[in-house]
Amino acid sequence: MDPIDALTAAIYSIFVVLTLTLTFTIIERSADLDQPISEGFGLELFLTVLGATVAWGVIDGLMLALLSMLERGEQHRFLHLLQAAEADTDALEVIADEFDPMLEPIAGETKRQQLYADVLEHLHDSQPRPIGFQREDLVETAGATLVAIIVALPSLAPLWFLRDYPLTALRVSNVVSFAIMFALGYHWGVHTGGSRWKTGLLLCLAGVVIMAIAIPFGG
Repeated sequence: MDPIDALTAAIYSIFVVLTLTLTFTIIERSADLDQPISEGFGLELFLTVLGATVAWGVIDGLMLALLSMLERGEQHRFLHLLQAAEADTDALEVIADEFDPMLEPIAGETKRQQLYADVLEHLHDSQPRPIGFQREDLVETAGATLVAIIVALPSLAPLWFLRDYPLTALRVSNVVSFAIMFALGYHWGVHTGGSRWKTGLLLCLAGVVIMAIAIPFGG
């Protein structure tokens, strides 16, 4: 997986965990927030969060695969327009329309035209990639699912081991989730060359804001 895709899948997975752990008691005690937690709530909570995490991982993986297919479709359209051009000048215009928005800020006209001429020579007789579902799409789907599950396991552990004490399990899980959010933000900062601590604290703060909103309403 692309590192950014993997980090995004991990972050969203923790947000799914936080959303459920911060709001599940609202569902459980929707009629009366003062009523005691029912027996078996801890196990129900664990199974719900686990199921949602797996579902999110599958959905995220399928969306990545779908986006890959759409990207290949766009590449197919571009190649078709290029090869259908009646003259090289028309083909160069097709290439310029595709790449100018990205290259204009960093390359002059002469350099871009030289590059576009090379692209035309390379792609003039190229065959488009198949657009349909490919093996790498399946691998990407499986990868996103595994990332979503693995990154959430530390947050799920308290829900299982402390299932007889569900409210304690919720709070411990939340703390673990915040720590994971910070670690993911820190890693994102390392990958992008940004401020590691600032990015980590920003993601952690986002989780804290969610908790501050949800807890007063029974989360």
